[in-house]
Amino acid sequence: MTLNFVHTICPYCGTGCGIDLIVKDGKIAGVEPVKFHPVNEGKLCIKGRYCFEFVHSEDRLKKPLIKKNGEFHETSWNAVLSVIVKRIKEYGDEIGFLASAKCTNEENYVLQKFARVSGTNNVDHCARLCHAPTVVGLGEAFGSGAMTNSIEDLEESKCILIIGSNTFEQHPLIARRILKAKEKDAKIIVIDPRKTHTAKFADVFLQIYPGTNVAVLNGIMNVILREKLYDEEFVEKRTRGFEEFAGPIEKYTPEFVSKICGVEPELIEKAARIYAESEKSAIVYCMGVTQFSHGSDSVKACCNLALLTGNVGRPGTGVNPLRGQNNVQGACDMGALPNVFPGYQKVTDEKARKKFEEAWSCELSGEAGLTVTEMIDEAGKSIKFLYIMGENPVISDPDVSHVEKCLRKLDFLVVQDIFLSDTAKFADVVLPACCWAEKDGTFTNTERRVQLIRKAVEPPGEALPDWKIVSMIAKELGLSGFDYSCAEDVFNEIRTVMPQYAGITYRRLGLRGIQWPCPAEDHPGTQILHTEKFATPDGLGRFTAVEFRESAEKPDDEYPFILTTGRIVFHYHTGTMTRRSEHLAGEVNECFVEMNPEDARRLGVGQGDCVKVKSRRGEIFARVRLGDIKRGVVFIPFHFAESPANRLTLCALDERSKIPELKVCTVKIENLKVEQKWQ
Repeated sequence: MTLNFVHTICPYCGTGCGIDLIVKDGKIAGVEPVKFHPVNEGKLCIKGRYCFEFVHSEDRLKKPLIKKNGEFHETSWNAVLSVIVKRIKEYGDEIGFLASAKCTNEENYVLQKFARVSGTNNVDHCARLCHAPTVVGLGEAFGSGAMTNSIEDLEESKCILIIGSNTFEQHPLIARRILKAKEKDAKIIVIDPRKTHTAKFADVFLQIYPGTNVAVLNGIMNVILREKLYDEEFVEKRTRGFEEFAGPIEKYTPEFVSKICGVEPELIEKAARIYAESEKSAIVYCMGVTQFSHGSDSVKACCNLALLTGNVGRPGTGVNPLRGQNNVQGACDMGALPNVFPGYQKVTDEKARKKFEEAWSCELSGEAGLTVTEMIDEAGKSIKFLYIMGENPVISDPDVSHVEKCLRKLDFLVVQDIFLSDTAKFADVVLPACCWAEKDGTFTNTERRVQLIRKAVEPPGEALPDWKIVSMIAKELGLSGFDYSCAEDVFNEIRTVMPQYAGITYRRLGLRGIQWPCPAEDHPGTQILHTEKFATPDGLGRFTAVEFRESAEKPDDEYPFILTTGRIVFHYHTGTMTRRSEHLAGEVNECFVEMNPEDARRLGVGQGDCVKVKSRRGEIFARVRLGDIKRGVVFIPFHFAESPANRLTLCALDERSKIPELKVCTVKIENLKVEQKWQ
């Protein structure tokens, strides 16, 4: 018997916890948290504890598959590469690529490079569905679309305002830092439609209606301005646009906002005073801020609040978006977006474009490409060929029925994944990839910490690392610049084109990682951004006046409930990994709809009853779960493919970031009366 411990990073949320995989006779037998890791300090949540259980699943993809007469058949790599290359040559720029926040930095870099060298900027990934407004909003206000402070830094806060984040379920090890701050007498403010596990720890809880974040934040700032609680010196010396911002705030009195949000004016005033008067106040947010048709405005409102009170650039302060998947930050950094090259260098910028043309020895398009939702909409029209790496849009994207119809219109679909996902079932070709435990590379967590992952076991069958598969296709097409021998070769190229990563090397990363920006090899990395000046052209933070706008759908007599969606502690994203974990699936393994008890009584349903939830786009079945949620609002987790919450959601987009409004749509609930199972 051989026993090895392989240090790596948890593959689930964006926290980036350090773990040791216990490998016995070539199989992963367990996991242990790394005691001295800077993020998790020897602790793990339940997902991290069982993160290895899907790795050796019997239904892992082992060989390339090609569809003939509606059925998949195993084939060789040579044969499948020949088919893919032939079809790529047929379509020119009528092709799109979806990268993945589950894949490494190196793999996302290689895929977006392949797309661009092939002649298109049609490359995007699931950040479009979660934190695209963060890139837009934080980028415009501060000059950088990333978490300003460190996870550890939250312990130093005297006030933590958590809005649109159920941190205790979605990011438990970050919640641990929040609890440690509370033990030091920090005040916790939570803004959410549900009284979540996070809200139960709040000193002030504002239970708002979904989609009213801008109104409640403007109401808080109205109090701060009226009572002159803002930091006049910080505003004068380090910001611009204050006068234009302050004027529209005048009408957002607590009384006015109360009618929009359904929160008592006194609670708005109390929250405002605590946040403004605390020595160090931090804002923490997640997709309950971003996933709206006005998501970019909500992020800008968070930035306005931090600028107004001088809570940026110091320990225990900042605006801190929490990334949902393990490498959302890294995939964005790598340029897996249609409008920017790696390092957020705009494709429309001639200087940036020439830089990458020289680095990659090719001509590049200066026109921004299509986003995820736009590529889906254009399937069969301007997009004939779609290449999907590690994404599952049939479950994760809004209006699932629409997504399915669009995928059927494609001439050719390639899906590269570790399982035959719901999306892969639509593919013409399926390519078997390695999971995170079977390859080397890097992830970048929510606090900008670049960390090494290390190969622990061999992949099943003929599965290969994603970067290698893409490189093989590129070379078959005759493209130069894809002769990488290992993941480190890719990373060394990344360093040459991305100033934020220039000083980072595999050798330097060690067990703790390094937070970007790290401009040189003698630089320690950056824990806190914007300490002296912002990353804007003039170094000043920018106020932006944002007005409350209603969501695309409002309740009516036919569809009287507001549906909001999200995650639960036991599962991750579309469930392809966690639902193959015996321990996690054993906790919760079917869809539920959380309802206010009064709403349930009015409909004649109770705990555990089966109901039909229907929107204008589709319907699903779910079990009733009674909870402390705003009346007229229901919550459904989106992990369950047999009852996908996104069959109900709509495609209304934020005009700036193009994110869909996944957090608000209207539904009706039908009591099925008779016990009913669903497939």
